[in-house]
Amino acid sequence: MKKVMTISALLGMSLAYAGSNYNVTLYGPADVNGSQLQAGTVKVQLQGDKAILKQGKTSIEAPVHVETKPNKFVATSVDTNDGKLREIRIGGTATVLVFGPSDKVAATEGSK
Repeated sequence: MKKVMTISALLGMSLAYAGSNYNVTLYGPADVNGSQLQAGTVKVQLQGDKAILKQGKTSIEAPVHVETKPNKFVATSVDTNDGKLREIRIGGTATVLVFGPSDKVAATEGSK
C-alpha cells in the first residue's frame, strides 16, 4: 500500500512539474526583458513568478504572472507590442502568461 501511495505522489508531482513547461513558436523576433529571441521554437519554463525562456543557447529570465481566463484557448498564441513579448496564451487551457510585473505591483509602485 505504501508503494502505491508513493508512486501516486511521485506521479502527481511529475505531472505538476510537466504542466509548467511549454513549447511556443515565435513567428518573428521578440524582445523579452531586454534580450532578443528570434523566430522559432522557444521552451518556456515557469518557476514561481518568473519564466525562463530558452532558445538554442539563449536563456532569458523574465518576470511573469499567470492568469486564468473563463474559457480555454483553442490554440497557443503570442501577443507582442512594438516587438516586446506581452502575453502567451496556452492552447487547450485557460492559462495566460503575462510578462512584466503584475498590474497590482505596478499600481503599488506607481503610487509611491
